[in-house]
Amino acid sequence: MDHSHAWWQPHRHADRRGLLLARNRIQSALRSWFAGEGFLEVDPVALQVSPGNEAHLHGFATEAIGNHGQPRAMYLHTSPEFAMKKLLAAGETRIAAFAHVWRNRERGALHSPEFTMLEWYRAGEDYTVLMDDCASFLRLAAEGAGARELRFRDRTCDPFAAAERLSVAEAFARHARVDLLATIRPDGTTDEAALRAAAGAAGVGTAPDDSWSDIFSRILSERVEPNLGLGQATILDRYPAAEAALARRTADDPRLSERFELYACGVELANGFGELTDADEQRRRFTEEMEIKQRVYGERYPLDEAFLAALALMPAASGIAMGFDRLVMLATGAPRIDDVIWTPVA
Repeated sequence: MDHSHAWWQPHRHADRRGLLLARNRIQSALRSWFAGEGFLEVDPVALQVSPGNEAHLHGFATEAIGNHGQPRAMYLHTSPEFAMKKLLAAGETRIAAFAHVWRNRERGALHSPEFTMLEWYRAGEDYTVLMDDCASFLRLAAEGAGARELRFRDRTCDPFAAAERLSVAEAFARHARVDLLATIRPDGTTDEAALRAAAGAAGVGTAPDDSWSDIFSRILSERVEPNLGLGQATILDRYPAAEAALARRTADDPRLSERFELYACGVELANGFGELTDADEQRRRFTEEMEIKQRVYGERYPLDEAFLAALALMPAASGIAMGFDRLVMLATGAPRIDDVIWTPVA
């Protein structure tokens, strides 16, 4: 095997070292910001009974062997969300974590099977406050890297400029000429045939077995996302309720949810929620997601019953997950995520 280009070769490490030192400066700046805002940094364990219950997220499975030799299926988490929400239920109010997370079937310029997720929660605060947090972090990252702009390939973004805020429906209309809300019924259920027709009119191909969510994702990835965060960051807000994940619905429109994503340079950086605390509704969503996972991938993950029980004690809160390595990438202009990870996965 040829190891001449391995990351641990001295010449390769010398090329990457400046990026890695910038990573440390950015992380230090964010930690100082959290401390100044009264956040407690926590360290959630990665080994969980469920890796998460989103259909298209894939966990790493393992076995825990007890003292008497009995095996128990366990997983490395895809997010520290379940553990951190249990801490909110326990009484913590402002918490943050730089957590290593693991996602299978993910490898590329923007994806690593193991990466660092920056996740933070604010009990009793509206999810729009997280948007202000994100603006602060873009500035801090640029300053830590000594950069005047964020960059990915040929796309740039001014981290010091105010972010553009768009609803998902507005973004679909602007960039794909699709009337998204016309494909969502008043109760939040969706019309797959209507969205399929709209996708066809927009020139987006679909497969015969695509669901409404599949078609939504195709339009988003092909037509919308490449146009987000160019010149200035974009807050893509008010996701359809069908794509709410762990977010609650908006008070003014049951078709929509308190969910936003942050984009810079066409790259998704963060996913924020006004958190759902209804355990019955969360169980229903998880069960639906696992039905999709079983149909598409032939597997399903268990539900974390302790997490569902903790939701009864969890206060109203907002929470967000940010890809920390991606933030460093954009601040340093690195072309690949492996360039900003100290010891990348082989």
